[in-house]
Amino acid sequence: MLKSLSGRFLILTTVLVLLAEVMILVPALTGFRVDYLMLRLERAQIASLALLADVDVPDKVQTELLENAEVFNVVLRRNDVRQLVLSSPVPGPVNATYDLRTASQPELVRDALVSLFNNQNSIIRVIGYPVRDAGQMIEITMESGPLRAAMVDYGLQLLVISAALSAVTAMLLLVAVRGLLLQPIQQLVGNMRDYASDPEDARRIIIPGQGVTELREAEEALRDVQTQLTSLLRQKDRLAQLGSAVAKISHDLRNILTSAQLFTDRLETSKDPAVQRLAPKLVGSITRAVNLCETTLAFGRAEEPPPRLSRFALAVAVAEVIDAERLAAGEHDISFAEDVPGDMVLLADSEQLYRVISNLVRNARQAIVTSEKPGEIGISAQEDADCWWITVRDTGPGLPAKARQHLFQAFQGGVSKGGAGLGLTISAELIRGHGGRLELLETSDAGTTFRIALPKHRTEDIPVPAVTEQEEA
Repeated sequence: MLKSLSGRFLILTTVLVLLAEVMILVPALTGFRVDYLMLRLERAQIASLALLADVDVPDKVQTELLENAEVFNVVLRRNDVRQLVLSSPVPGPVNATYDLRTASQPELVRDALVSLFNNQNSIIRVIGYPVRDAGQMIEITMESGPLRAAMVDYGLQLLVISAALSAVTAMLLLVAVRGLLLQPIQQLVGNMRDYASDPEDARRIIIPGQGVTELREAEEALRDVQTQLTSLLRQKDRLAQLGSAVAKISHDLRNILTSAQLFTDRLETSKDPAVQRLAPKLVGSITRAVNLCETTLAFGRAEEPPPRLSRFALAVAVAEVIDAERLAAGEHDISFAEDVPGDMVLLADSEQLYRVISNLVRNARQAIVTSEKPGEIGISAQEDADCWWITVRDTGPGLPAKARQHLFQAFQGGVSKGGAGLGLTISAELIRGHGGRLELLETSDAGTTFRIALPKHRTEDIPVPAVTEQEEA
């Protein structure tokens, strides 16, 4: 019972009701004691009326009157005269005096508790006002034993009644709580178990139907979680199938590009000045394509490979990206600007960083071309003591709302129409592999700005590669 919610609620309700009854019991016993003593004062006053009428009352009758009133002595004060009206032998000294005329409520509560827990049958004096204004004061002497016995009997009766009421109240509350809370919670748990057995079945998603606000909110939250999980599981299957297909395509494409790489090697021996100028760029593009296919195959097996750090001049990589995108722009009116210090040397994976910058510039170029308006794309770089900062900005139409919400999520943050949203996802993953971050600074109708933050690794054993003649050119 202690492990179930209903059992704990039943026990807790019973305990709380009993505590409430105990809090009621003390004032009730206090009132009972006052009523008991007032009744003895009234009986004593009635018993003394016969003597006040100047009638000769035999001693036997006086004794019977005192026994009926359950007192030993009766003292009345009338007309400022204190008179012992009835008297009998007192079996002992008076141990306590209680004046009901001036006692406050806290004093009455204290006296009631003393009377309840004092199990000795002592003699007490009680003082009060006569009823019907029959004098200024009435005083009696009586035993405390009968008072305590009456209080104990009254308290036990009250406790029995309270226990019965608490049990009935607890059962009624339990029935109400089971109907209003426990059964809906059990239904919610049942739905969760049913959904867990086959989370890809959309028919098992909960349909909110509770009338209680809190329970309905819980059902709605559970529905949202189940809907998202079902969607993610379906997407997982599609991604697995897509990954298998991409791996096969990348495998065949790598073989084709390897063959093309062999042919481009021969172009480097050509004496044509135009071929000599363009051949290195063609060889570099095909080499990157081969590396990308190999990386895709590796990604299908696990994840992006860790960066292979080396020192390289950032301006050279930026220039290659701009040259490639300038050719891709064709006849569209797009200008490219670069503000990268020629002596800025980064410690990073040059191929991965080239992919990231190329992806950002390509997205910017496609956005401007889609808008059918002239535009500008700029790349700038700065550095401080901790990081290298690379900024890519454009004057395109800005990112759509859906792309901003799921910017770095695969298949959800597509920037261009028909895009899969993989470019930014992979770019962010590559930058995280360097310990940095890729972030969107701003986007609006005036353009979009991305920033790359690369931390400066304190690795002194990596030498700076020599600048080649091609890089100098």
